[in-house]
Amino acid sequence: MRTLLFIKPDGYRRRLIGAVLKRVEDGGLKIVEIKTVRLDRARAEEFYKIHKDKPFFSSLVEFITSGPIVACLIEGDDAAPRLREIVGATDPKKAKEGTIRHLYGTSIQNNVVHASAPDEDPEREVRFFFGSQRDR
Repeated sequence: MRTLLFIKPDGYRRRLIGAVLKRVEDGGLKIVEIKTVRLDRARAEEFYKIHKDKPFFSSLVEFITSGPIVACLIEGDDAAPRLREIVGATDPKKAKEGTIRHLYGTSIQNNVVHASAPDEDPEREVRFFFGSQRDR
C-alpha cells in the first residue's frame, strides 16, 4: 500500500525533515520517493479542495504556500493507517505522546506534517505529487 506524507513549511523552516523521516522509518514504513516542492495558490487549492467550504480553507492555503514542503511517497503494509498512527492527531495537544505532531507541532495548523487519511483517497494525493505508478 502507498500513501503520502509531506513536511509542511513550519517543519521545513524548523529543520525537522530528518527527525520526521527517521520516525517514519523507525515505524516500519519505507520512503520510496522524496522531493521538495513549492505549491502555488492554484495547486494548493486543488490539493485541499475537499476543505473548500470549511472556514479554515483560506488560512490553510495561505500557510501551505508560505514556503517549501517535502513530499514523500511512503510504502508498507497498511501504510496509510500506520502512518497516521506515527503522525498523531491533527491537534498536537491531543496527539499521543511520542507521535510526530505531539513532539514537534505547535498548533493545529503548524503541526509539521500532512499524512493522507485512509478514508480520503490516499492514491489521489500520491498522484497529485508523484503521478501514477506507470509514470515511474
